[in-house]
Amino acid sequence: MMNGFMRNKTCGELRASAIGANVQLCGWVDRRRDHGGVIFIDLRDRSGTIQITVDPEQGKDLFGIAESLRNETVLQIHGLVRARPDEAINKKIPTGEIEILAEQIKILNAVTNTLPFSVSIHDDDENIKEELRLKHRYLDLRREKMNNNLKLRHKTVRAARSFLENEGFIEVETPVLTRSTPEGARDYLVPSRVCGGEFFALPQSPQLFKQLLMVGGIERYYQVARCFRDEDLRADRQPEFTQLDIEMSFMEENEIIELNEKLIVSIWKTIKGIDLPTPFPRMTWQEAMDRFGTDRPDTRYDMELVETSDLFSKSGFKVFSNAISSGGCVKCITIEDGNNLISNVRIKPGGDIFSEAQKAGAGGLAFIRVRDHEEVDTIGAIKDNLTTSQIKELILKTNSKPGDLILFGAGPTNIVNRTLDRVRQFVAKDLKIISDNELKTQWNFLWVTDFPMFEFNSDENRLEAIHHPFCAPKPEDIGESESLWKDKLPNSNAQAYDLVLNGLEIGGGSLRIHNSELQKTVLEIIGLSKNEAEEQFGFLIDALSMGAPPHGGIAFGLDRIVMLLSNEDSIRDTIAFPKTQQARCSMAKAPANVANKQLEDLHIASTWIDPD
Repeated sequence: MMNGFMRNKTCGELRASAIGANVQLCGWVDRRRDHGGVIFIDLRDRSGTIQITVDPEQGKDLFGIAESLRNETVLQIHGLVRARPDEAINKKIPTGEIEILAEQIKILNAVTNTLPFSVSIHDDDENIKEELRLKHRYLDLRREKMNNNLKLRHKTVRAARSFLENEGFIEVETPVLTRSTPEGARDYLVPSRVCGGEFFALPQSPQLFKQLLMVGGIERYYQVARCFRDEDLRADRQPEFTQLDIEMSFMEENEIIELNEKLIVSIWKTIKGIDLPTPFPRMTWQEAMDRFGTDRPDTRYDMELVETSDLFSKSGFKVFSNAISSGGCVKCITIEDGNNLISNVRIKPGGDIFSEAQKAGAGGLAFIRVRDHEEVDTIGAIKDNLTTSQIKELILKTNSKPGDLILFGAGPTNIVNRTLDRVRQFVAKDLKIISDNELKTQWNFLWVTDFPMFEFNSDENRLEAIHHPFCAPKPEDIGESESLWKDKLPNSNAQAYDLVLNGLEIGGGSLRIHNSELQKTVLEIIGLSKNEAEEQFGFLIDALSMGAPPHGGIAFGLDRIVMLLSNEDSIRDTIAFPKTQQARCSMAKAPANVANKQLEDLHIASTWIDPD
């Protein structure tokens, strides 16, 4: 073997131009094949694979080593690059025109345990259970898909950094140990040993610190920030995640949106080679809720919600009329050719579409099948309580045609919106309204703007901020008189904006409050007393009173962006060491119990009792 280095080439970089060269490679045995006395080894490293040929004429000892190799054994190989015979060329891999005639093989580390699953690029990995992959994540990371996903993640971060630094932003790290504040999800708490009985919290975002950086005159900040939220998990949510966090001073809302569009365009160009059209469409929060029932609509397909309350307000169909008289609404979606595609069984109790409506909080689904331009079919009392003129108006209003299926939601507006949004997405996926190819190639970006400042929390009987209590209200909504702020703020909109891609929110931000008195008023509206506001946010209020510039920003979910760029269904496949849906690391077996002595040092005790 060559002295002074482990390898002088990587497996995936060699091409026909290297024929005749002596090389030294390191990697893992992807697979070994014995073909009539000649052994072929596919050697793999992160750059790719190359075929190693072991000829018995090179010596019995060398051949004996090759015969004993198991998959995933770590090797160092010295050999000669030569051309493959024409009939043996593999056009499926970049190194397929060449092979390495092995002259020396050194086993750097043998595999002594049974592999829980195959890592080879040649084997189908679709049937490997995720639980097993996460338990042995170090093996999973060797697989081509995971390796490529982490490379793509790196390239995405590099592209973002390059753009932002060219725009004058500087990267600043903010604290990971901070204080617990209200709003948002539950905090992860860290007990202090030095300050007995007191706790740090891991940051849900760097929100307050990046605002303080603006007060500090940094003007343009960014950070690839680790964030933590103790919340229920799903495919696109993790207890610890990464934000591309950005904040800037002296910019209006439109300027911030336009700059961040350029950032996204730059990332997509770098990673996908795609020129995204700009400007991205914009839609107010109210329009999004009216048309799609959600503030993160997937605009790749239609089936928009249609308000039909006026048709049914005096209807004899009590389910509808009672919902309207109680302050709710009746809305519907139209499924093109739904009569042929969806049976009654699916939309009646026990059916899968009916179940989706129930999961969103609805009691069920009413439906109408359009037979011709004046005639409809339904089940139960809807048809009996519709006049011919109402049927015509309904068909006109929904733009329905013969063969279409109309699904209705009735009740409180928030539940109707949530129900029809969920059903709309389920039906679109089930009927493949968007083809599998379009799902991977269609990039429908949308800015959702003008969010309400607050929503009512019925459980706590108070207003709470929709984004967070530091969003600036629209100036035209509150006026300039401080005496009227408390009365006008509850019904005002925020200078807030979310970036949605194909029905997923990938970023959210706002202009921030930079007036200390306005900030105090907002904290009072969400139910904090003056003492509580001072205790929790006094440092921010003080900073805002000392020459804080107008500022705003945005935070992008890096994990989610990489998930979309890599065409994965879960962010777990874009994170090196993710948690399970039970918020556990099945590889390191965390969280875990700790010694009582550690708890004593932290001045805490566990009250947990294992359930029977």
